[in-house]
Amino acid sequence: MINREDMLELTRRMNPSRNCFVRVAGAYMDEEGFDNGTFNIHFGKLSQSETKRNLELAKTIPFAKTNEQLKEYEFPKGAERQKSMWSLLSALKKAELKDDALLSIFYEVIGENYKTDKEYSIFVFCGSYDVSVKGTDNEWMEGSEEVYDFLICAVSPLEGEYEPGKTEFGFLFPAFIDRSSDDNHIDIYNIDPDNVQIGVMDKILGK
Repeated sequence: MINREDMLELTRRMNPSRNCFVRVAGAYMDEEGFDNGTFNIHFGKLSQSETKRNLELAKTIPFAKTNEQLKEYEFPKGAERQKSMWSLLSALKKAELKDDALLSIFYEVIGENYKTDKEYSIFVFCGSYDVSVKGTDNEWMEGSEEVYDFLICAVSPLEGEYEPGKTEFGFLFPAFIDRSSDDNHIDIYNIDPDNVQIGVMDKILGK
């Protein structure tokens, strides 16, 4: 089960004055899952308006209804894990989205498994958060417990040319559990919990 407070803690680091993101990359996909263009940029190079739009897009995932729209899933163990996207996501995180070849593979995998009849965008954010120390009385203290490096992916239908609409699918990897990184789990978002993107979810989890 996802702790709502953990997610809210992350979203508090997703605003222009306290921004935890270092890079954003993405692709614009046609209805058949082929990309019509990609981008990859350091987050600090975005304009003020672009920064605000991208932060709102990224926040959709951790700010979603926990354990309804956003649910926690475990990757398989042992050799079965190789059937999942764990290795690809781990490599993307380690590269901080600077490897366009890995990103191209990621967009291709999503395109092959994401079901829609609309053009859509895939935005991937790379973030880093110094997890603040909390005392036994739940008061914030100086220093950090660990550095949580993570990816957020947001898949959205296009409302106009290169303009993402309301995010319909996405994920947070690795999961943020008990205020700590857990790369054995991933939090997956579906805007409609009764109509999930089962194909791409199965691909992510290696089912």
